[in-house]
Amino acid sequence: MIHNIAYRTLFYGTEDEEKVRTAVCNILPFSSPEKEIIEGYHKNQVILLHGKTSKKSEIKGFLKSLDNIKSSDKKRILRDLENKIDHKGNLFLRFDKQRAYLGDMKVLEHGDAIHLKLKIAAYPARKDTALKIAQQIFGEEDVH
Repeated sequence: MIHNIAYRTLFYGTEDEEKVRTAVCNILPFSSPEKEIIEGYHKNQVILLHGKTSKKSEIKGFLKSLDNIKSSDKKRILRDLENKIDHKGNLFLRFDKQRAYLGDMKVLEHGDAIHLKLKIAAYPARKDTALKIAQQIFGEEDVH
């Protein structure tokens, strides 16, 4: 269903890096993010944690963890799937970084988030094919 999962999150020097790493690991327990220091808009230091996995066991574990997403969030994802999938079959999701630290998988549209890009295994790799698979992932059984 999924070829790979790429993830990233940004934080500032004033934030506790270990807490941010914990938040990422609460969403993606297998993650071992790389750290990159970049310059922000106002020339301030911004830290980027990022990584990617293609391991089937890790992807399967993540998909199982989606069961923990609240029903209302799943419905919102399903309603907005058309806007969350690009023409290459990538599904983009954002999870609230603060809530992730507390172990809650709260979906966000914008803001302080952990960004995920799921490359959907769609053949052919088109948006409409990926859309059907994403609907199955989030529990919409009747997909035609």
